[in-house]
Amino acid sequence: MLEIKDISVQFASNHSVQAVENVNLCVKEKEKVVIVGETGSGKSILLLAILGLLPQNAMVTGEVLFEGRNLLNLKRKEWDQIRGKKISYVPQGSGNGMNPLMNVGFQVGEPLLEHRQTTKKEAFQKSIELLKKFHIGSEEIMAKQYPHTYSGGMRQRAMIAMGISAGAHIILADEPTKGLDEKRVAMVAESFQMLEDETILCVTHDLNFAKKIAQSISVMYAANQVEYAAAEEVLNHPLHPYTQDMIAAMPENGLKVSKGFAIPHGQYAQGGCRYAPRCRMCKERCMIQQPPMINCRGHKVRCWNYAD
Repeated sequence: MLEIKDISVQFASNHSVQAVENVNLCVKEKEKVVIVGETGSGKSILLLAILGLLPQNAMVTGEVLFEGRNLLNLKRKEWDQIRGKKISYVPQGSGNGMNPLMNVGFQVGEPLLEHRQTTKKEAFQKSIELLKKFHIGSEEIMAKQYPHTYSGGMRQRAMIAMGISAGAHIILADEPTKGLDEKRVAMVAESFQMLEDETILCVTHDLNFAKKIAQSISVMYAANQVEYAAAEEVLNHPLHPYTQDMIAAMPENGLKVSKGFAIPHGQYAQGGCRYAPRCRMCKERCMIQQPPMINCRGHKVRCWNYAD
């Protein structure tokens, strides 16, 4: 359904910044793909690049193929027929992307007015049905309320409802659990699990959330895609040292933080593996030459340790 080929993003400035470098993904119909990685790894920039929402100083190369077209070549009027109607976007921030001056029911149903030419009454009724789907509670009343009356978890679920209201083929979700407590994270995860027929590409730094919803996982580090495989493979049999260190550092795994994790992730050898200064398995070659993505029986990893 959505194929990402060698996508790179660079921001032109006095000091050019490589935000994303040669990322490849294939999101199949009804598949749930999650991109994980720490802050600054390029996850959110990748989503905005797919949607054509980056600022003018962003230089994007590669291809984003959807319905036989490269989205990077679309003009503004063509995007109006894609965003919201065929590809929806759920921004990060505990649902803070909602307009505080409009009631929630109108905002959830607004994509129907824009893309499906329904009446306001029909759109509002549909929004109530969607709020019921995501268990907001007292939906007829809450649809008339404003976002500030909702908790962070409720706003985030309302944002997901808005994302599917016009029947979008694929949902791009950016850090949907950011700023939420454990109880509300569980509610948002349950909301995503209910979307059995929707195709989802989600970015998060929360591995436990990824574990609940992902069928495939892509791991990013310092603008690079370093691992990509079925979720079970990545979580239970991680290959890249960064993925291994990240999983070992989870509280339920004993907070085993490797020595390299103390080094800021922005410090890496020019030309070499981005993770080399933090890696316990680093060799001389890792410091001077960046490894390619290596296919290990369908499990892709960017690490010289698997080159042979």
